[in-house]
Amino acid sequence: MSTSYVIIIFVAFSGFLLAAYIRHKKVSKETLVCPLRSNCETVIFSDYSKFFGVPVELLGMAYYFAVAAVYGVFLAIPVDMPQFAVFGIFSLTVAAFIFSFYLTLVQAFALKQWCTWCLVSAGMCTIIFSLAVFAFRNV
Repeated sequence: MSTSYVIIIFVAFSGFLLAAYIRHKKVSKETLVCPLRSNCETVIFSDYSKFFGVPVELLGMAYYFAVAAVYGVFLAIPVDMPQFAVFGIFSLTVAAFIFSFYLTLVQAFALKQWCTWCLVSAGMCTIIFSLAVFAFRNV
């Protein structure tokens, strides 16, 4: 289980850096370089780039930070965590996975444009979700 936690922490830290990179480029109005000839600008400045007025990349930063912090505590303190803490972080992970899937569908069907970095973030959410399911199925 601790190997899963280490991977989750690494992926969450990477996700935080990616979301911070997108935020920096967006705020500084610098061009976001997207590999694979995708159009990140259309996606990150679209009407879907905010959720109830909050920029999606800030939500991503908060999510990835929370995941890294909580799993870091789980790893550092090798005792049984309270069920509400386990349920809370797992619920957050499920919600982030569903929201990430929704945003991927938005890119595909509403915007008809792809943001490579957004897809990488969705992949990171999927990895964290999958490992969380694996780690907590025995809890």
